[in-house]
Amino acid sequence: MSKKLDEELAQAAGIGRDDEGPAAPPILVPQPAERARPKNSSMGLLLTLLVMGGGLVGLFMFGFKEAAIYATPVDQLLTQQDKLMGRKVRVEGELVPGTLEKRDKPCEYRFTIHGKDGKQTLPVRYSQCVIPDTFRDVPGGGVQVTVEGSLKSASEFEATLVMAKCTSKYDPKTHEMKPGEGQGMPIN
Repeated sequence: MSKKLDEELAQAAGIGRDDEGPAAPPILVPQPAERARPKNSSMGLLLTLLVMGGGLVGLFMFGFKEAAIYATPVDQLLTQQDKLMGRKVRVEGELVPGTLEKRDKPCEYRFTIHGKDGKQTLPVRYSQCVIPDTFRDVPGGGVQVTVEGSLKSASEFEATLVMAKCTSKYDPKTHEMKPGEGQGMPIN
């Protein structure tokens, strides 16, 4: 096949005709040598990909376990406090009316939240000077709050983030916002 290709190339280039003078030597186009691929390289590549995939799966299953944040209601947190002590958790509950207080030295907020049944309570300490505007102490209760932090003991939760649910509701019939129980109420 290589000779035929060389002849065709020579004819196309006008080389090697008798009427034009001495024929030039044919142009040789080097052909790549076909190499047989060893079977070991395919197995090695497959083995490497399997090891890398297994490493990634192991990293996600075991490596990020400590970085996970568990979201739980107050009741469940207190029943699993031994397992979650000192770990970063997110707790959902309702502010106990009359417990929100601000301290100036050190600048912090302290309050208590309770679960759905209202029996178990969790004291929270938030060592920041700013809380969300929607987080208000309402005498009637009903202020839903989510705190993120860690359980220091059975009687203290150290919060690093406080999120309050908005208490206002949109009324589609009147196309207006209905004031919630917590709007416009001062902090105690």
